[in-house]
Amino acid sequence: MSPPSARLQTKPVITCLKTFLISYSLIFWFTGVILLAVGVWGKVNLEFDLLLTADKGTNAPYVLIGTGAIIIIFGLFGCFATCRGSPWMLKLYAMFLILVFLAELVAGISGFIFRHEIKAVLQGVYNNAESVYSGKGNEDLDRIQRTLQCCGEKNYTSWSNTDYFKKEGIPKSCCNMTAGGNCTSAELKDLNTAASVVYQRGCFSLISTTLEANLGIIAGISFGIAFFQLIGIFLACCLSRYITNNQYEMV
Repeated sequence: MSPPSARLQTKPVITCLKTFLISYSLIFWFTGVILLAVGVWGKVNLEFDLLLTADKGTNAPYVLIGTGAIIIIFGLFGCFATCRGSPWMLKLYAMFLILVFLAELVAGISGFIFRHEIKAVLQGVYNNAESVYSGKGNEDLDRIQRTLQCCGEKNYTSWSNTDYFKKEGIPKSCCNMTAGGNCTSAELKDLNTAASVVYQRGCFSLISTTLEANLGIIAGISFGIAFFQLIGIFLACCLSRYITNNQYEMV
C-alpha cells in the first residue's frame, strides 16, 4: 500500500480528474440528447426531407435516434463510473469512446473519399423528387425553393424535363417576389418569360457549391469532434490508472 503522504498528494489530482471527466460526460450526454431530439423531429416532422425523399423511406432518423440513445446511456454510465471511482467501469467507458472515435474517423475518411459518389446519389434522389413532383404532397420541395430562394436542380430550366412543367409550368414556389413579376400561369409555362420572374439559382447546385466551398470548415469541425473523444479517453484512462495505482476509494 502507498504511504499515507503519497495518497494524500494524489487525492487532489484524482478529484481534479473526476471533476473534468464528469463535466466531459455531461457534455457528451447532452450531444446524445441533441441527436435523439433531431432524430425524433426528423421522423415526426420531415419537412426538410427533400434530399432523403425517394421511393423508399429513409432510415436516417432511426440512425440518429439509435446513436443519440446509446450516447445518452454511456454518458450517464460515464458519470456513474466517475462518481463510483471504479477502474473497470472507467476502462469500459474509455473503450466505448475509442469505438466512437474510430467510427467517426472511418465515417469521415469514407465521406471524403466517396464524396463524389455521395453527391451523385443525392443528385439522383433530388432529380427523382423533381420528376415526380405533382404540386400536392410535395411541400418539402416547395419549402426548400422558397427558403433557399432557388429553383430546380441546376436552375429553373431543369423543370422543363418534368411532367408537371408540361401541364402547369414551373412551380409557383420558384417565384421571385422581389423581382416584381406577377408569376402568372402563362409566364411560368414559358421558359423565356419565366426567366425574369423566378429564382435563377439551382437548388442542388447551390447546396453542393456551398458545401464544397466550406469543406475546410466542415473538416475542421469533424476533427474537433473526434479530438473531443480523445479528451474523454485520456481523462478516463488517467483516472482509472490513478485510482488503481494509489488504491483510492470513494467514501
